[in-house]
Amino acid sequence: MENNLTDRSFWKSFWESRKGLIFKLKPNYVFGDILGKLIAEKGIKNAIELGGFPGYYSIYLKKYQELKTTLLDYFIHPELVNKLLAANDLTPGDIDIVEADLFTYQPIQKFDMVLSFGLIEHFNDTKFIINEHLKFLKPGGTLFITLPNFKSVNGWVQKNFDKENYDKHNINSMDLDLLRDSCKALGLKDVEAYYHGKFTVWLENKSEQKSLSKAIVKAIWVAGKAFTKIIPIESKALSPYIVVKATM
Repeated sequence: MENNLTDRSFWKSFWESRKGLIFKLKPNYVFGDILGKLIAEKGIKNAIELGGFPGYYSIYLKKYQELKTTLLDYFIHPELVNKLLAANDLTPGDIDIVEADLFTYQPIQKFDMVLSFGLIEHFNDTKFIINEHLKFLKPGGTLFITLPNFKSVNGWVQKNFDKENYDKHNINSMDLDLLRDSCKALGLKDVEAYYHGKFTVWLENKSEQKSLSKAIVKAIWVAGKAFTKIIPIESKALSPYIVVKATM
């Protein structure tokens, strides 16, 4: 079976069909607190976001942390990137953009931090895709990876209401032990992998869902939010994300 679970045509169709892509990023954008702490602790000055189109984190880190940032993706839609920059009071050129195949591209520089958000779960070989991050990372640099947690209530929602999207994800990659062991096998240090975030569920194709499906998902969302307001825990069953941190 091929390593890639998606191709360029999938991502072109995916992004061109999405609504609400352009918005002003807030200082408390998801994972922003973790990133801010890492940047302060490590003295990070530059970063590259892999597979990150349209560049939310490249823009966030430029705007709020004043990092020199680079966005690399297999598919780039320049008009959308420029609109997102403008919505965040930035201009074309404020971030570097590279449209390239991650697996064949040879970086001309290495970075203090390498990030990806929702990338590695689209490949069957988890250790392999993590290793592809490392060719961009300086010795002593920080690796920061997030992926959705579909071994959860949210995963049940995805599987039952958006099976096509669910099947584009390697559910086996969403395993803390696998992620830790893969990083350690690659020689990384200070490895952490943990569930992140209070309960939520979502659908990528919400606008295409029937009213009954949307009502069921909304009811699950309300019930889960009420539960975690009383018992605010981060867990395999409820947390929407997994975070992986490591040092080169």
